[in-house]
Amino acid sequence: MYNKGLKAYQTVGVSNQAATADPHRVIQMLLQGALEKMAYAKGAIERKNHEEKARHLTKAVAIVSALQSALNLDVKADVANNLYDLYAFIMDQLTDVSLDNDVEKIDRTMYIIRQIKEGWDAIPPEAREEGYRMQQQREAVGG
Repeated sequence: MYNKGLKAYQTVGVSNQAATADPHRVIQMLLQGALEKMAYAKGAIERKNHEEKARHLTKAVAIVSALQSALNLDVKADVANNLYDLYAFIMDQLTDVSLDNDVEKIDRTMYIIRQIKEGWDAIPPEAREEGYRMQQQREAVGG
């Protein structure tokens, strides 16, 4: 998960902080980056700047796609599958926004991302560390 998340983060080019961040922080940065790009796209729509809107929506979709691809669907399958579906929904909504300039859709997608981020931020440090240890053990035994 960490390596997938780090590669996904580097793919969307949000920040160099990801290289030294722990896995939990990488996901936090991705979620924050998605929120920022959506907010910029919303502002661009309001200003009728279609080029800027397209640029920010493209980056937001890339970030959400990176979050989706970083999911480990074998662990906590229900949670991972639900997140996978939410990320797919968000990407569909952002694609629609690109076509119809509907800022309410951006607001709804931002609300969903904020809810995911709040849940992620609320994970206690002990649980983060235990999850990271378990992931390292799985990777060490090849699965």
